[in-house]
Amino acid sequence: MSTAVLTERAAAAPRGRVTQGNVVRSEWTKLMTLRSTRWSLLAGFVSMAGLGILVAAVQMGRWAQLAPHERATYNSLDTAVGGYHLAQLAVGVLGVLVIAGEYSTGMIRSSFMAVPKRLPVLWAKIGVFAAVTFVLTLVASFIAFFAVQAIVTQHGQQHSLGDPGALRIVVGTALFLTLLGVMTTGIGALVRNTAGGIALFVFLLFVLPGITGILPASVADSISPYLPLNAGTVIATSTFENSNHLSPWGGLALFAGYAALAVGAAAVGLLRRDA
Repeated sequence: MSTAVLTERAAAAPRGRVTQGNVVRSEWTKLMTLRSTRWSLLAGFVSMAGLGILVAAVQMGRWAQLAPHERATYNSLDTAVGGYHLAQLAVGVLGVLVIAGEYSTGMIRSSFMAVPKRLPVLWAKIGVFAAVTFVLTLVASFIAFFAVQAIVTQHGQQHSLGDPGALRIVVGTALFLTLLGVMTTGIGALVRNTAGGIALFVFLLFVLPGITGILPASVADSISPYLPLNAGTVIATSTFENSNHLSPWGGLALFAGYAALAVGAAAVGLLRRDA
């Protein structure tokens, strides 16, 4: 069915009361009825839950071959949540697609005809995607944590949720991925193009740290902790190679600021630009 036909039907249909709750239900339906969305969410969940388990099993299988330093510094907490390295790709790309995909197909015009004020659409998209992301990644994070601790028990490397930093890492990883989804949804709404939004997401989180790495050490050390990825992932880390990093909650707060900046810029763009 063409966009023009859908737009005509939306214009001809009698309008009911537009409430934030109704917009949220609409966005929930959109999110969960797309096959690509379900596959992306599944990929993120499996990555978050499964990668740490796989890595732990391999490490325990070759424990005797590990160097003494590696055995002495091994930390099963970091291994358990290591799946976020893959999950962040699925969450980030899907965050862009949540809204940029509608711009690509022209369906966003129908959404704005139904909700002329526009901003409720953005809030609903962000709220629904953030809620789904947080629940799925939190469940996956707990699954990975308990499974990995069971695997590493054979070599006495297990931790409990009561150990210092354990609960913070498990929950913090889900919070980081949720904020990442919020930020990339804002990027998608700001750029309004799927390829451009994904390119900007990749540049900010993965290319920018590489660029700072070629700068003089004194300059890189002063900039690196404040980059989006470095700030956000501190919450998901228990051991650090050096002291050049923000505090876990301070880093997450800065990352939340980046997400808020992206959403704020997207909101201004929605109000000032044509669909």
